[in-house]
Amino acid sequence: MIVGIPKESFPGERRVALVPAVIPSLLKTGFEVVVESGAGAAAGYPDAEYVGKGGKILRERAEVFKAADVVLQVLCYGSNDITGKADLPLLRSGQVLIGFLRPLGSVETVQEIASTGVAAFSIELMPRTTRAQSMDALSSMATICGYKAVLLAADRLPRLFPMLTTAAGTITPARVFIIGAGVVGLQAIATARRLGAVTSAYDMRPAAKEQVQSLGGRFVELPVEAQDAQDARGYARAQDESFYRRQRELLSRVVAESDVVISAAVIPGKKAPLLVTGDMVEKMAPGSVIVDVAAERGGNCELTQPGQIVVKHDVTIIGYINMASTVPYHASQMYARNVAAFLNHLTKDRQIHIDTQDEITRETLLTQSGKIVNARVREFFALDGKKA
Repeated sequence: MIVGIPKESFPGERRVALVPAVIPSLLKTGFEVVVESGAGAAAGYPDAEYVGKGGKILRERAEVFKAADVVLQVLCYGSNDITGKADLPLLRSGQVLIGFLRPLGSVETVQEIASTGVAAFSIELMPRTTRAQSMDALSSMATICGYKAVLLAADRLPRLFPMLTTAAGTITPARVFIIGAGVVGLQAIATARRLGAVTSAYDMRPAAKEQVQSLGGRFVELPVEAQDAQDARGYARAQDESFYRRQRELLSRVVAESDVVISAAVIPGKKAPLLVTGDMVEKMAPGSVIVDVAAERGGNCELTQPGQIVVKHDVTIIGYINMASTVPYHASQMYARNVAAFLNHLTKDRQIHIDTQDEITRETLLTQSGKIVNARVREFFALDGKKA
């Protein structure tokens, strides 16, 4: 069995799906590894390191797809809607594709992937269970985003984060408010605290309170109750507009008092909820910073422009997308360990074994034999009863 690693083609993407350090474990399992020349260069992994660990370098992208029984990518077509479609003719029936596929994005795109005949596994659908923890690349990338969001804010804020007592007097600490205490938010809390900021956070899921407090953050409680705040997988559920309107009213004062707001509230498969309005931004102190980690999903801030940094009402609003790619060395390392663990999970007797009785395999399998087979995705797009 041959594992192929093509170079990422999404504009500005610097990560690579597999780093040299994990190749020996795959070789031990019975795989060979082929890598497109230059695939790891932008992340700090030159071709020579892959060869040194037992990998083989191929010059052409098409060669990698042709040789590979399993293709590992970071952004497959689906999550890469700019250049990813060019890979479709390179895929073949019976091949295995593993990576980020944005399964709840466009049903037409998922159908196009299915039509190639590949068995596509969507990393985003990995169950958040103890058994699957080592394979959870979504959480790995979210951890990096939470860390980087705080650094971006600290760089733009015209204030220091920590309290300092100096000969020139005492400098008061920055006030950082984090909206959404998922993996991104929790890492942002930890990073902001390490930099010395006074940190608080809000999440509509009551279970998040203990996690926020365990990291030294103050949990902001609002007198508004969400109905079925989280689903069985631990993700936040979408609420009706009346809930979000009341939520914005109550958040307004906290946002106005903050030097930095980091928003990371997302609902899987949905547009990000609007939580910070233009009026709320206008009430913030000049020089304040908002980092909208939900920018790729439309943003939690009304004034966010995805992919850009804008200044409105003297407040800097950072709407970067693909933030994990800005820390490519360790993002690639974490991703590679996750997908290698998943690949080993799928392997039995030196062959890929797709056992749909296994929860991890079943929940991540998106397409197979020309069809969309994932139950959650079929339900989301109301495909039951259809041939897709």
